[in-house]
Parts: sequence; C-alpha cells; structure tokens
Amino acid sequence: MIRCISPIDGSVFAERETLSYEAAQAATERARAAQSDWAARPLDDRIALVRAAVAIIGDMNDRIVPDLARQMGRPVRYGGEFGGFEERASYMADIATEALADITIEDSDAFRRVIKRVPHGVVLVVAPWNYPYMTAINTVAPALIAGNTVMLKHASQTPLVGEHLAEAFHAAGVPKDVFQNVFLDHETTAGLIAAKSFGFVNFTGSVGGGQAIERAAAGTFTGLGLELGGKDPGYVSDDADVDAAAETLIDGAMFNSGQCCCGIERIYVAERHFDAFVEKAIKIVNGYTLGDPLNAETTIGPMAHKRFADEVRAQIAEAIAAGATAHIETFAQDDGGAYLTPQILTNVSHDMRVMRDESFGPVVGIMPVKDDAQAIELMNDSQFGLTASVWTKDVARAENIADQIQTGTVFMNRADYLDPALCWTGCKDTGRGGGLSVIGYHNLTRPKSYHLKKG
Repeated sequence: MIRCISPIDGSVFAERETLSYEAAQAATERARAAQSDWAARPLDDRIALVRAAVAIIGDMNDRIVPDLARQMGRPVRYGGEFGGFEERASYMADIATEALADITIEDSDAFRRVIKRVPHGVVLVVAPWNYPYMTAINTVAPALIAGNTVMLKHASQTPLVGEHLAEAFHAAGVPKDVFQNVFLDHETTAGLIAAKSFGFVNFTGSVGGGQAIERAAAGTFTGLGLELGGKDPGYVSDDADVDAAAETLIDGAMFNSGQCCCGIERIYVAERHFDAFVEKAIKIVNGYTLGDPLNAETTIGPMAHKRFADEVRAQIAEAIAAGATAHIETFAQDDGGAYLTPQILTNVSHDMRVMRDESFGPVVGIMPVKDDAQAIELMNDSQFGLTASVWTKDVARAENIADQIQTGTVFMNRADYLDPALCWTGCKDTGRGGGLSVIGYHNLTRPKSYHLKKG
C-alpha cells in the first residue's frame, strides 16, 4: 500500500494499492504490444495528442494546486507548476520534427544511406515529489512524441499526480496502454527492470535510489537516465550586483521549502561583499511567513515529510555544535515536525555536513572567499554536480569560471531554472544522462543505420 501523509497536519491524504508483480508484468506487456502501432502513427499526430494533454492539465489547475499543497506542502499562492510544465512540453513538441529527423548521408542512383532515430520501446519514468508535474513531463512528453509507450511510477508522496496526468493524456486521445500510471513498490520495480521489461528507465531521486536502479539493470543493457542528488553552489564575485544576487540566491535556497533539485545549498561571497550579502539574506528570510500552504498569506510551507525536516534540523544542530552561527530565530509556526524555520548559517566549513551532504531543505551556509580561484576550489569540493550560479558583470569572466566548475549547468546572474532548450544533466554523484533539448530526444531513441544498395 502506498500512503501519502499530508505535511499540513500529518493525516493520511491518499492511499493506493500497489500492483502485484504479475499485474505489473501484464501492464508492461500491454505497453509493449501497443508500442508498434503508436510509433507507426504520424509524428504530427503524436505531437498534437501531447499538446492536447498539456492543455487539459492546464484546465485542471484549479484542483491540482490545492492537491499539491496537501500532498507535498507547496503554498497555493504560487499557483502550481503549469507554467514550467507547459514550457517544457511545448518546447519539446516544437523541436521534435527537427530533432527526430533522419540524417541522410547519401541518396543517389546507387545508394540510400541514412541514420534514423527509433524509439526504445517501453519507457519507465520514475518521478519525484518535489516538482511532480515538471519533472515527469521532462521525459513523458518527448518519450511519447518519439514513439515510445510510457509507464509512469510516481512518488508515494504525490500519488494523485500520476492519476491526473493519466486522466489528461487519456482524455486527449492517447490510448490507455500507451500511457499508464502505475503504483509499484521498490521490489516490483527492481524485478521488472531486471527482467528487461523496459527499453529505457528515467529516474529522478536520491543517490541511493539511483544506485538501486543501476543494480537492478546490471547486465540487462537497459538505457538509464539518472538525476540524483545535488549540493548546488552560488558564487557572488567582487563585481556582482549584491542586491540582485541576494534576492535570487536566497529565493533559490528557500523556495519550495528548499526542496529543489537545483536549489542553492551553499553560497560563497567575495570578502568585500560578505557582510552586506549576509545582512540582506537575513532580512529576506525574516520576511517569510511559515504556515499552512492552503493559506494565501503563506510564503513558505512545511517540508513534504517530518523525516525530511528532521534531517535538516540534524544538519543545522551539528553545524552549530561545531561553531556555525545561526542567524534566524525560531519561527513561532515551527512545530518541531514538518514546519521548519528557514535558516542561514555563517562560520561554516566543508567539515560540516550542512556544506557537504544534500540538505534538500530551507537552510543555506554562506562563506567568504578571497578570489575566483578559491571559489572554484570550494564549488568543486563536492560529490555532486548539477548546477552552479555565478554572479558577475563580466560574461567572459563567468564563462572562464564556468569552464572550471564540475557541474552539469552553469548560470550567470540567475539560478534555480531549467531551460528546456539546454540539456538538463549532471556529473559525479548527481547521475548521468541528459533530458530535454535535442539531446533529450537522442537519449529516448536509438540510432538505426540504413545502407540500401539500389539496382
């Protein structure tokens, strides 16, 4: 049984029974049987059906937003995820014809030589709860457009998301066996992967979860896309706009209660700006309203589960015991459970877990640095590599710094954003593979060569 405990009040918001291994296996067989007919449909038809499903999700937004608040705690004032959801799906639909086009090497009287991109078959999407619509559509839309059938296994914290997506895709006209929402436990999921049930698996989640997926797929040659942990840094250089940097980086650290894949978890500030930056950061965080996410006044809601908040509290407590300074007094709404005071720490070091391990919560450590070289060294001193945010007025300087940072994406003067035209990828323990952009289509298909001698 999958059980969603609402972070609002600790009550059981939703329960769903998981499929038995036999039922799950039958679902994969239906997906496999439906795939050839789906891939045979004209590309324009597949694109149109995905666009129609996206529009239906938009029509459902009034009920989706409070459902999200109840499942994972994001305040209703932010209006859900439809803006980013639509942007990503629409971009992938827009580029599909070109991204999936044949590469013709020769088409003469003697030979036709061409490389085509063909679907893997059945794609399993294992989606997380923190941005449950946007992370799912990153793979669901291009996978379907490319001619794959899709099985979506959503996080137990957000079980209604998969149901809403299935409702929309089926209402748009996507056949039920082409897009299936399934409730699976870890053992069944691992067993299906080990049995070569899928041509490709895309997983977004923890490092441990990614390792489990890799173990299950060992020896099967199943394609994998893994977006795992992060400890994303920001660097405020000596020529940065400090006001803009503080507004963006602190929002990047605290939005969604810090539960963002590419959220800012550590900040390095040029010594000349350090005191001013910290002062501005404190003022921003003290302006937040922690509370019930269904209340329109709330700007920061509870974390998705008490156990996530407990980990952040532990990291903060360990850092303070080791000499860190906490700058935010405990908010009145902090209940010691899922409702957690957002925190800013200084006098931190990389000996502390809060600067080394993924926090995935509303806490950020801030350190002064002498120069670019020290900032680069500290940004690279991490087992993770998803994004980094560099603040400077000099584009050439930013690109030079970016060339030296071990990460998947580097931002200049912005943070915590996913551009669907750019490949979403990471390195080190953040995982492997790449989603969205043309490269996303390349990962969701395989190349097939045709060497045709005429006459």
